[in-house]
Amino acid sequence: MLAGLMATAFAGPAFAQQQLNTGLGSTWPTDTPDVSLAPGFHAYVWVKSGVKYVQINDAAGNVLVAVATANGIFLPLPMGRSAKLLQTPQDGTTATGGAAGVAIYQDGSVQITAMPQDDGAMVFKAEATCTNPVECTTHVN
Repeated sequence: MLAGLMATAFAGPAFAQQQLNTGLGSTWPTDTPDVSLAPGFHAYVWVKSGVKYVQINDAAGNVLVAVATANGIFLPLPMGRSAKLLQTPQDGTTATGGAAGVAIYQDGSVQITAMPQDDGAMVFKAEATCTNPVECTTHVN
C-alpha cells in the first residue's frame, strides 16, 4: 500500500505537466480539424460569438500566426513565431519581393496566404474573400 501511495505521489507532477491539446494556441489542436490547403502547413479554425479565429502552424506544429476576424475586420493575435509578419487589410502594408504566395486557408470570408520573401522570411497575409458587402456584414461564413 505504501508503494502505491508513493507511486501516486510521484506521478502527480507528471500528470500536472500534461496539458490538453485543445484550443487556440495549441501545437496539435484536437478540438477542430486541420483544414490546410498547403503541404507544410496546418490550419485550424474556431468560431465563437460571431468571431472566426484562424491559426496557422508549421509542419512541426509550431504556431506561426493567428488572426481573429468578423465582418471583414481582422485582428492579428499576438501569438506565434511569425506574429509580427502577419499582414491584414487594416495594416495598409504589403509584402514586397519574394515568390508568389501559396494559399494556406480559404473559405467564404477569409484567405490566409504565405509569401516567402527574398530575405528568407515568410510573410503571412490575411484578407477578406467575400465580395457581397451585405452578405459579408450580416453573416459569419
